[in-house]
Amino acid sequence: MPDTLPPTDQTPPEPGTKTRRRTADLGRGVEVIRDYLRTLPQTPGVYRMIAADATVLYVGKARNLRRRVTNYTQVNKLPVRLQRMVAETETMEFVTTHTEVEALLLESNLIKRLMPRYNVLLRDDKTFPHIMITKDHDYPQLTKHRGARGRDADYFGPFASAGAVNRTITALQRAFLLRNCADTVFASRTRPCLQHQIKRCTAPCVGRVSPAEYQAQVDQARAFLAGRSRDIQGEFKDRMIEASERMDYEAAARWRDRIRALTAVQAHQDINAEGVIDDADVIAAHADGGSTCIQVFFFRGGRNYGNRAYFPSHDKAAELEEVLAAFIAQFYENKAAPRLVLVSHDLPEHDLLEEALAVRAGHKVELAAPKRGDKRRIVEHALTNAREAHGRRLAESSSQAKLLEGVATVFGLDGPPQRIEVYDNSHVQGAHAIGGMIVAGPDGFLKNAYRKFNIRAPEAAGDDYAMMREVLTRRFGRALKEDPERALGHWPDLVLIDGGQGQLTVAEEVFAELGIDDVPLVAIAKGPDRDAGRERFFMPDRAPFQMEMRDPVLYFLQRLRDEAHRFAIGTHRAKRTKALGRSQIDEIPGIGPSRKKALLHHFGSAAAVARAGLSDLESVEGISRTVAKKIYDHFHPDG
Repeated sequence: MPDTLPPTDQTPPEPGTKTRRRTADLGRGVEVIRDYLRTLPQTPGVYRMIAADATVLYVGKARNLRRRVTNYTQVNKLPVRLQRMVAETETMEFVTTHTEVEALLLESNLIKRLMPRYNVLLRDDKTFPHIMITKDHDYPQLTKHRGARGRDADYFGPFASAGAVNRTITALQRAFLLRNCADTVFASRTRPCLQHQIKRCTAPCVGRVSPAEYQAQVDQARAFLAGRSRDIQGEFKDRMIEASERMDYEAAARWRDRIRALTAVQAHQDINAEGVIDDADVIAAHADGGSTCIQVFFFRGGRNYGNRAYFPSHDKAAELEEVLAAFIAQFYENKAAPRLVLVSHDLPEHDLLEEALAVRAGHKVELAAPKRGDKRRIVEHALTNAREAHGRRLAESSSQAKLLEGVATVFGLDGPPQRIEVYDNSHVQGAHAIGGMIVAGPDGFLKNAYRKFNIRAPEAAGDDYAMMREVLTRRFGRALKEDPERALGHWPDLVLIDGGQGQLTVAEEVFAELGIDDVPLVAIAKGPDRDAGRERFFMPDRAPFQMEMRDPVLYFLQRLRDEAHRFAIGTHRAKRTKALGRSQIDEIPGIGPSRKKALLHHFGSAAAVARAGLSDLESVEGISRTVAKKIYDHFHPDG
């Protein structure tokens, strides 16, 4: 770690000037902060430290804003990381709050939205899937749900993955025979569907079960998901025995199969928490080598709903407890915490964080770090998973580092590339032309950095060279405008292009026009008959060459090329599918979904609307004479 601040430009300094410039930057940053102290209140709030390019460097909360910000002027007491941050600070922004809890909630919200590079960052904040049983229908539906809860329903979860939800829903259908079809499908059925034939639904859509009987099935499913699994299994067992004693062996076999389905739900348990906890999350952190793995386990109704590993971004010198506390605040920013959250370490500002979780969840939340007993055993299991996941991540990183060193050797780079950008195009005879850029680095594919380019120039569509020219011009023209000093880490150390000498020549011309002469360019062309392993590589001022077929670096480059191809094709298909759903009616100003629906219902097709006369258009419900004239003029511009 450097003892002072990084240089602010790319020109090698004269001997002795680097330290003086860093000291001057630090002094200027301190003066910027001191200017705000005169007017800062001694109240709770949130502060933002902002760089000269308007990038937010850090978001922090404080019980006393003036006292907290004053600490940043005492630079001798700050670690080197915060000294760098102070030196980069050009301005600050403040928001006062009524309480420190409000400040903590606002801080976590801003961190997730702004992603400041000096904060601990949770980069994966996707919502988790739930099981939903609707309440606004006579025959409730059992289905998977993700996102906002806008429907009147019971929600059970969260589950760690969509796969876990799907497996559970399948088992629940076998056990409780609930429908999973949409309400529109339900209303249009005239005979039982396949779900009834394979004994996963009692076919309420065609009256094969009464509302009362179906509601009993729903109540059993809700009770099972709420944690009363033993009661439900006991009831099913009694029914099976009763049927067997009546010698109704077919009915007994059906109850046996439903019991097996319930058992299948409980079979995917890594930890048996029954009798220990009802609803709880278990969060355990392990740190080593300057990185941290945090494992989150979800328990609902005493059952394990799965776990997920996170690797938050943070400074290598950050304390584990600090990272864990910041993670928890951000993790629950868009989801409610259960009533019990077990953690592996004692957290700073424990009471404040506990209160903030309760405010966000709308109920009391206990944040506990157990030291012994059954709860500690569960935490230890989560810690073991965190330790193992961290080890796997380090092993993958080590392998990735070796591959990047190999890439540097093959292409004669100054060092292992930290950011590789790969470009590919996709179109069908020039239609829906798309350019795609994927990014890879020491941590693998950086999917949040992927970019798509809708080809704008009509003459470029269908011309691979022209498409590549437009994509590279837009990408690097913008980079020169937004980050000319290359301080934000958004410039690549290597550019790979899917193509041959022609694509490479286009890229060289674009870089020459933009004045870029220090970004290595490589084109990777498929071998004869598109044979993987016989790719040819093209570089400026170097003869085309091939690599050994079993070289791991070749496999790595193929993966990069294939990922760019997958991304470009997937984006192109999505654009094409969206276009197929549009018609000429969508191009008419003022014609929204309801009027479009009325027109299509009346005439049967967009082509028929285009052929319709003015009087015919006026006869459509909801279409006034003015609107009809607008539609007619759109399709008959000359008369």
